[in-house]
Amino acid sequence: MTLKFSEELIEAYDYQQPRRGEIRSGVVLEIDEQGAFVDVGLKRDGFVPRQDIEKLHEETISDLVPGQEVKARVVWPRDRDNCLILSLAQVQSEKDWERAYRLLDQAEICQVMVTGYNRGGLVAKFGQLQAFIPASQLWQRERGELSQYIGQTLTIKVIEVDQWQDRLIGSEKQAEKELSEQHMDRLLAELAEGQVRQGKVTHLTHFGAFVDLGGADGLIHISEITWRRIEHPSEVLAVGNEIEVYVVKLDHKRRRINLSLKQLEPSPWQRLADSYEVDQLIAGVVTRVVDFGAFVRLETGLEGLLHVSEIADPEPNDPREFLEAGQPLVVRILKLDFSRQRIGLSLKQVSPVERAEYIAS
Repeated sequence: MTLKFSEELIEAYDYQQPRRGEIRSGVVLEIDEQGAFVDVGLKRDGFVPRQDIEKLHEETISDLVPGQEVKARVVWPRDRDNCLILSLAQVQSEKDWERAYRLLDQAEICQVMVTGYNRGGLVAKFGQLQAFIPASQLWQRERGELSQYIGQTLTIKVIEVDQWQDRLIGSEKQAEKELSEQHMDRLLAELAEGQVRQGKVTHLTHFGAFVDLGGADGLIHISEITWRRIEHPSEVLAVGNEIEVYVVKLDHKRRRINLSLKQLEPSPWQRLADSYEVDQLIAGVVTRVVDFGAFVRLETGLEGLLHVSEIADPEPNDPREFLEAGQPLVVRILKLDFSRQRIGLSLKQVSPVERAEYIAS
């Protein structure tokens, strides 16, 4: 009796009680609807509840079979039923935190799936963790549309990680910017000035049109869209248009690609040089009336200037007293300056007889 008591006492003192939070290696013994039993090298087998298993990655759950070696964290060394409660998900989430810190340190991008949203932004699944993408860090999206992105996969850059405060912040905007820079570097390396490339119009502004050439945008300045004068690129282009563009200039230092649409078309100035001369009559339509005169679009599509001094005799105080946008005219060519691409016109130097004969012809 004494010997048995001594052996039990020694074994009790020699037994290392599991500590809450420690991670132990083990082997899966059995899995049922309630959870999994795991041998972690203690006198008692540990139990992993079903709700903990369901938090694991899908591929991890499918690999969870009897005999599988696992790592588990001790949640409760002894619960009310004297059971050793373990967690597999907490070990996996530790790996997710490590991955998050690594992505932050290395400034790498990753993909996450949106699972919800709130007033401030989107909530996404990052392994066993939740990542938050503030609305201000979304790429060209409105706050009112946040609910539409549930279930979608976003590319983000991890910009803040704090495991102790359970804080993981991502930015789609910074990820897209980095991807765009990578695509731009690739394009700048493979493009050459003078090439013709296929692209898609992505954005219109008052100064031009942005065209996606394959992951990065080049700019067609408004002066390079068409040979005729336009007030806004939308007069010629629309977002989504598939177009061919001419590569005008590559700026490697500033990461810019300048494109042209009009240089793929014959210059109307050349046609003008072949077809027109000074003192010739030509038909046109007033496009704009300004204080110093009016711009007139000619049959070739180019615009000439009808100076206020050439509208009527005597010279009017305000050209708007005589002319308005959309008004057809017959004018005389006073000056052709091909080097500066300018045409000077006159209305007062066209007699009523000449006007009538020109229209009749």
